[in-house]
Amino acid sequence: MIFTKMHGLGNDYVYVNCFEAQISDPAALARVISDRHTGVGSDGLILILPSDKADARMRIYNADGSEAEMCGNGLRCVAKFTYEQGLAGSRGPFTVPGMAQSPFNASLALETGNGVLLVGLTTDAENQVTKICVDMGEPKLTPAQIPVTLPGDRVMDAPIHTDLGEFRMTCVSMGNPHAVLFTEDTGSTALAQVGPAIETHALFPNRTNAHWVQVMGPHEIRMITWERGSGITQACGTGACACCVAGVLTGKTQRDCTAHLPGGDLHLLWNEQDNHVYMTGPAVEVFQGTWPDPSSQK
Repeated sequence: MIFTKMHGLGNDYVYVNCFEAQISDPAALARVISDRHTGVGSDGLILILPSDKADARMRIYNADGSEAEMCGNGLRCVAKFTYEQGLAGSRGPFTVPGMAQSPFNASLALETGNGVLLVGLTTDAENQVTKICVDMGEPKLTPAQIPVTLPGDRVMDAPIHTDLGEFRMTCVSMGNPHAVLFTEDTGSTALAQVGPAIETHALFPNRTNAHWVQVMGPHEIRMITWERGSGITQACGTGACACCVAGVLTGKTQRDCTAHLPGGDLHLLWNEQDNHVYMTGPAVEVFQGTWPDPSSQK
C-alpha cells in the first residue's frame, strides 16, 4: 500500500489514495499505522475516496481507530492531494461572500461526514497549492445537534463538573462536537489531565474535542487542543472554527479572527452574510512511503 504523510499546522495524518487502493479494515490500520514508535506516526488515518456527490470523499479514523465526522486540517490536505495528483480538476475561482477580491483561483467540492464542502485553492506558477480556504458551513449550536445533554437552545458559559473541578464551557458543532473553555493563560492548563476529563464526560454521548482558549485581543486568540480519539494535537481546524464562534457568542472576540495554535496560525471568519465559517491555512506534504498489505496487520 502506498501512503502519503501530510500535515496541516502539525496536525498530521497518513493519507491513502483509495481511487487506487482498497482498505478492508481502516479502523485496525489506523491503530497500527498511527503509532509513533512502531508505525508511521500520526494523529490518524485519512482515506481519499471517489464520490458520487463531489470531486472526492474523505473518511477520517483517529489514532484509536474510532471514525470521526470531520477534520478541518485534514480536509485542506485532502484538497491539496486531490488537486495536485490530478484526481479532479478545478471547478473555477472561489469567492468568500463580501470579499472584494479573492486570492483563490481554483476550487474543489469534497464530501465529508458534514456534507459536501467547497474548498478554495491558491496555486502557484507550477500549479502547486500554496493556500487553502474551506467553507466549513454553518455552526450547529443546539445541544441535540452537538450533541451535549444539557437543556436550552445553546450551551454558553455553562458549568461542567469533573473530578478535577468545575469548568465553564461553550459548545459548538462544526460537523463534530467541541467544548470551548476560556482561560486567562493556556500555558497553565494541565492539558494531559483535564483533556480526557472533558472528552469522556457523561454530558457528551459521542465524546467531544476540548479546547482551552486565551483571548489576546478582539481579533486574536491562542488555543490548545485535546482531540477526541487522538489526545494532544498541534492543531485542530474544526476546533479553531468552533473557538471563533464561541468567542463571538460570548462577546469575547469579533467574527474575523486569527487563532494561534501550537503548530501555527489559522485565519477564521464567521461570515455575517451567509452564516458560514471560513477557515484559511496551509497544507504540507511530508513524504510518501509504502506499508505492508493492511490485511496482514494485526
